[in-house]
Amino acid sequence: MCTHPPTEHASATPTATLAKRFALYVAGEALQPNEALDVVDKYSGDVAARVALADAAMIERAIAAAIDAEAPMRAFPPYSRQAVLEHCVARFRERFDELALALCIEAGKPIKDSEGEVARLIDTFRVAAEEAVRIDGEVLNLEISKRAHGYRGFVQRVPIGACSFITPFNFPLNLVAHKVAPAIAAGCPFVLKPSEKTPIGALIIGEVLAETDLPKGAFSILPCRIEDAAPFVGDERLKLLSFTGGQVGWDLKAKAGRKKVVLELGGNAACIVDADQRGKLDHVLERLIFGAYYQSGQSCIKVQRVYVHASLYAGLRDRFVAATKALKAGDPRERDTFLGPLIDESSAKRLEAWIAEAVAGGARVLCGGGRERNRLEATVLENVPREAKINRLEAFGPVTLLAPFDDFENALANVNDSDYGLQAGVFTDSLVHATRAWDALEVGGVVVNDIPSFRVDNMPYGGVKRSGLGREGIRYAIEDMTERRLLVLHDG
Repeated sequence: MCTHPPTEHASATPTATLAKRFALYVAGEALQPNEALDVVDKYSGDVAARVALADAAMIERAIAAAIDAEAPMRAFPPYSRQAVLEHCVARFRERFDELALALCIEAGKPIKDSEGEVARLIDTFRVAAEEAVRIDGEVLNLEISKRAHGYRGFVQRVPIGACSFITPFNFPLNLVAHKVAPAIAAGCPFVLKPSEKTPIGALIIGEVLAETDLPKGAFSILPCRIEDAAPFVGDERLKLLSFTGGQVGWDLKAKAGRKKVVLELGGNAACIVDADQRGKLDHVLERLIFGAYYQSGQSCIKVQRVYVHASLYAGLRDRFVAATKALKAGDPRERDTFLGPLIDESSAKRLEAWIAEAVAGGARVLCGGGRERNRLEATVLENVPREAKINRLEAFGPVTLLAPFDDFENALANVNDSDYGLQAGVFTDSLVHATRAWDALEVGGVVVNDIPSFRVDNMPYGGVKRSGLGREGIRYAIEDMTERRLLVLHDG
């Protein structure tokens, strides 16, 4: 994620309500076979909308249509793909408030953050429109020895074919966009399973795609039950599986067969505050608080572990706790709410148990820890045992761990003492320390003088170790969704 300034839409607390019924999409066609899925307002607990669920037959029909659409999508010219994506950009701008409200209700995301995600949705499709017309090849010099005299090589990138996408609940617009937009740019038909907890944003995207000239069968958006979802993973006709979610992704990879697999599976991101930051602690504190508690901590790159140089630790700790206590929790539709609910009560209970386990092992609660239904107070812990779940696993909630360090190399070792490696942040004015962190940290990205939660939608994004395989970011996703095809010519 990254921050966005308030938009021109951000003038008042929204008062509109969602549409009550949402169709799914099979081969680009809107269908309303049932209203089997209740979508709950995550703050009130009331049913906000009802969504059609795809059954096994519909999923089979969608996959078959995607396979049939491979040739038409390959022939769909880049300028036409660009036009589709530009249409989406225009329509998302027109439906900005509707998209933000849907996100606020179905995900419980504060309205200002929801507006930021809609802005990112627009950015992602806009960048994809630009990339659609610059998927280039290369010319190879094959005359590396006498036997290759007179030979020339050329490489073009061609669409990989039908893709399968599975997306999570926490960014139900932009994480869908990071799969759908590059697929259209690359010329790949797709089937998408959005999270059953937050399907509405994806279905609104489907409404917009249905207005375009995409070939028949180019897209299907299919909320479905877990027991019906196996073909998204195992069907061997599909050429790529891109999954964003939890550690179950590794199990899906094992079931995916020969298809290419891209996984983004979260992390427990760490941030280092170096000794030279004494004069910049206002900025450091502001960014740490944002990264720790934005979207109630439900982000793969949320600030979970903070290592502060011992000379700064006590002062920064006390200020961090005070700032955490000052965060306004409440109704996500209210514009001054910073901390909304978690996605469900089981997530809050899980974190409550992890906090209790850490305390039993000697951790100290500096603030927070209380829970009401699916709302967990913003929590700060110190002296957390190394093996505590809240240190070793992904919190995915509003809990932050603080610890001091004396030596920068030890801080790097602490960051690396994790099974995950998505992104890390380092606040330092030392070029030596910045480049040392870049070389030493076992993560997909190092962010210097900002939090690991920073993301711009055209940069390569992904992790190592248990955090996943491959990279997103439009151009990098297109690389996965295309294959190199070689042509060799001989002048004789």
